[in-house]
Amino acid sequence: MYPFQRNRRLRTNESIRSLVRENHVSADDLMMPLFIMEGENTQEEISSMPDYFRFSLDLLMDEIEKATKLGIKAVNIYCKVDADKKDNEGTEALNPNGLMQRSIRKIKENFPDVLVFTDVALDPYSSFGHDGVVEDGKILNDKTNEILAQMALSHAEVGADFIAPSDMMDGRILAIRETLENNGFSDVGIMSYTAKYASSFYGPFRNALDSAPGFGDKKTYQMDFANADEALHEAENDILEGADILMVKPGLAYLDVIYRLKEYSKLPIAVYQVSGEYAMLKSAAANGFLDFEKCLLEQMFAFKRAGASVINTYFAKEVAALVQ
Repeated sequence: MYPFQRNRRLRTNESIRSLVRENHVSADDLMMPLFIMEGENTQEEISSMPDYFRFSLDLLMDEIEKATKLGIKAVNIYCKVDADKKDNEGTEALNPNGLMQRSIRKIKENFPDVLVFTDVALDPYSSFGHDGVVEDGKILNDKTNEILAQMALSHAEVGADFIAPSDMMDGRILAIRETLENNGFSDVGIMSYTAKYASSFYGPFRNALDSAPGFGDKKTYQMDFANADEALHEAENDILEGADILMVKPGLAYLDVIYRLKEYSKLPIAVYQVSGEYAMLKSAAANGFLDFEKCLLEQMFAFKRAGASVINTYFAKEVAALVQ
């Protein structure tokens, strides 16, 4: 007796497989993180992220142009701040002519249709390398929120489309949302790093921005990687406080959290494929241990399957080229 249902009928060839495929990846799903530095006609390869660079503003425009030709419509901006401009309260973050503010202006002038998501956190600007103001070895939550709200406002004033607070201070979404509303920027969105875990996969990123914590770790404000229910609590708070997109960071080790947030909320879910994930795949492929393109696409589909609407990845250009 043969089975009436043979699942392999729908796997016979690529035509039928693609016809019934449940998830698809396109350039519309992608956001590209970009590292910016001072200078002119300068790019520096990040030692722990092979083939990924920091760009001066002029060369940044060339990089974004390449991305747009591949169909990428969103960029996520991070600035490397000179050491002499760092202090405990991230004063440089509020400089109206700071590197971040100049970057936003220049991107929007040259690429008005590209969505600019801006990092809001103090660690690149902090002399301590922490995401908040430090006092007696502790990270101050509420004082930090006041600065983050003004930082977000300074980004909105020069054209940012979305504010992306990555600090994990309690109540910072509300502080930012109220500040934006009170200053006439109700159309500026917030992509919250809702579930940002205290992960060991961030090392290359901290190398890229010279933003490693000068003491201790970030476990008093970033989430414990043993927890998943806590992510739902964070999501509940962010939704009530006015977030528009919820992000999970890192990616592959937290697919269950992406899935749970997607089930919990109707808001778009973003995932950040972080620097450590980039470095692992790059290194494995360079040594011939893995097929780079096949493994990269498999990871992208894992994010989509779990429920991500937005994939923030250092592989954005490679993925966009593969799926064209």
